Amino acid sequence: MAMAPPVIGLTASIDHRAPAFGETYSLTRKYADGVRQAGGVPVMVPHNLDEAALRAVLDRLDGVLLSGGGDIEPALFGEAAHPATCEIEPERDRVELTLARRVVERNMPCLAICRGIQVLNVALGGSLMQDIPSQMPAALPHSFDRATTPRNYLAHPVQIDPASQLARVMQLEVARTNSWHHQAIRQVADRLRVTAVAPDGVIEAVEVPGQRFVIGVQWHPEWLFEEHVEQRRLFEELVRACRPASWRAGRWPSTDLGTDKNGF
Repeated sequence: MAMAPPVIGLTASIDHRAPAFGETYSLTRKYADGVRQAGGVPVMVPHNLDEAALRAVLDRLDGVLLSGGGDIEPALFGEAAHPATCEIEPERDRVELTLARRVVERNMPCLAICRGIQVLNVALGGSLMQDIPSQMPAALPHSFDRATTPRNYLAHPVQIDPASQLARVMQLEVARTNSWHHQAIRQVADRLRVTAVAPDGVIEAVEVPGQRFVIGVQWHPEWLFEEHVEQRRLFEELVRACRPASWRAGRWPSTDLGTDKNGF
């Protein structure tokens, strides 16, 4: 009998561009395409979930993809907001930080993309550089005009730790990536290992050592996987790691990796 494809939860943004329709969940279809073409079933995880509902959702998922989007509330990592910090969504912060902690507690597969790598770091106790251009003036350009620059534009290389899970998955030690972020990891959470950096030292990837598959990348492989096999392997490995889903029978963990200042 064929094994059922794994179900992977994808987090979403709020679309504020159509106020007449109220707050609308938004998710670039490229995330779902990457999961689907790798053999998984993508489902969207909404923000209006309390702890019990999140537990019920997570019990039915085989893995999680933390998607890109706006900035995280700086108070959650102990800082005041920088003038450039924008598009904060408190409910999204609450749900995603909880999910990030729980997938690590459960040793559950997770691919964290752009904002997602930042969520993973903050959830585990790290902090962020809130604006690369003003706080790191010598840095390379990490964000571009979306109206004139294609999303698959390869902005710079990243150097990958050859001993990392990321290097094993992508099967290379230098990858060219796109770049669509003005924030990045500053203080790395204790549970995380840095596995890739840009030429200017900006952290581009992390993973949780000893976990089945918890990898965060600062770039956007969903815009690259159709043309670049090494980027496609990230989605394929996520789906592969989700197949032996024995942890789904476990209860919502009683242990905690810490709570943030909002108590979730």
